[in-house]
Amino acid sequence: MENNQNTILGEEKISRLLIKFSVPCITGLLISAFYNIVDQIFIGNSELGFLGNAATGVSFPIICIANAFAWCIGDGAASYLSICSGRKDTDNAHKCVGSGITVSFVISILLMIVCELFTHPLMKAFGASNQTITMAVEYFKIVAAFFPFYLLMNVMNSMIRADGSPTYSMIALLAGAITNIILDPIFIFIFKWGIAGAAWATAIGQLLSFTICAFYFIKPKSFKLNKKSFIPDKIILHSIVKLGVSTFISQISIVIMSLVCNIMLFKYGQLSKYGPDIPISIFSIQTKVYAIVCNIVVGIVLGCQPIFGYNYGAQKYDRVKQAYKLVLKYSIIVGISATLIFQLCPQIIINLFGSGNELYMEFANDTFRIYMSFISITCIIKTSVIFFQSIGKPVQAALSSLIRDLVCFTPLAIILPKIMETNDTGTGIRGLLYAAPISDLIALIVIIILTVPFFKNLGKEKSNNMLENTNPVIQKSKKEIIIALSCEHSTSDKQMGNII
Repeated sequence: MENNQNTILGEEKISRLLIKFSVPCITGLLISAFYNIVDQIFIGNSELGFLGNAATGVSFPIICIANAFAWCIGDGAASYLSICSGRKDTDNAHKCVGSGITVSFVISILLMIVCELFTHPLMKAFGASNQTITMAVEYFKIVAAFFPFYLLMNVMNSMIRADGSPTYSMIALLAGAITNIILDPIFIFIFKWGIAGAAWATAIGQLLSFTICAFYFIKPKSFKLNKKSFIPDKIILHSIVKLGVSTFISQISIVIMSLVCNIMLFKYGQLSKYGPDIPISIFSIQTKVYAIVCNIVVGIVLGCQPIFGYNYGAQKYDRVKQAYKLVLKYSIIVGISATLIFQLCPQIIINLFGSGNELYMEFANDTFRIYMSFISITCIIKTSVIFFQSIGKPVQAALSSLIRDLVCFTPLAIILPKIMETNDTGTGIRGLLYAAPISDLIALIVIIILTVPFFKNLGKEKSNNMLENTNPVIQKSKKEIIIALSCEHSTSDKQMGNII
């Protein structure tokens, strides 16, 4: 069904659409980032102390793995849905939504079972110590039990945004985040539930967000669900996974990078004047700040995802180019603004998370000024990944996602510290800092190679073939006699056709 909301995607001024779609998306993502920080503040200031924060931090890589599956399906389905809207393909739209929900539910159940059965060894494998293992297991068992709600909430939230309801999507995230923030101090300080209180606050917030998202599908805008919608369609699922694979890669990259960084920080930190604790502490802060900057950019681009997909599907390529240029412009502005702050006054950011001795501040300043010196390039990379994903170009999206984190940063984070430590004892830890900007520069070259030729050929090539198998084009018939057979309760159409 075509509706006014989707029609304006192909007609309304791009700048107005960007404000309408991106502002709620940015708000929702920033809320998620900030309430994770608030979570740590409540736990750290309780009787749980830094051991409580360490216990919750151990589960972070596993939650990233859960996010990898949820966002792969959610972002892939959102891109597919936007393209369907542009092509006025209502049949495949509802199959896409139903198939995505069904598969994500099955995956979430499997993840929940595995995590519940193997909680203790998983927590040990991801860094829980003898001091934190009990709290880590207690926390994660509760969080893992709510994986079905958590994964489905993320999948449905992406679909809601693609259906032209970014404000509703934001409200769902906002409701869960506020609930978490309110319940944290109640459960931890008043009820004295300890680490379990933090877990229950998180779980209840996620459950509320899921419920709000689920209600949306009673009356969506561009599709209508029925029982058959939830029977997985293999062809559509294949397209969804191809469109979402770059998101999956990004999340798995975060898991790998976190493990590599922690190993290198401990190994070369203890050989330096800083010791292992200062680098690990600073990188924990850097990760949170980095996430805030990236979430602003991702919010801008994800907000534009329906605009990209609809206009590309409708073959309005001038609008696709215009939208990309505008999004790229704002992403670069965000990146340059962050770079100026990190270069000129990093201590302002660092002091928000507490103060330290002279060595602490020295390494903190170096981390922000070196490690994140080219964060504006990271913003360009994020823009390109989501853009290619939105228009059904999984190969370009996957390459854009892979090149910076896995292909460049991970090996450099291992090699550079070793080289620097060999040449000058105690300096190996700085090699890790230089791995990020070098990776950014290499990735930028690859992004240019992928992006420039694509836009030069845009409009000259045939429209995206991602949906060709499921959305055949009706060709103009020749001047012949056409006989249509319709036998409601018969299987003899072919035989009758041969006789005729």
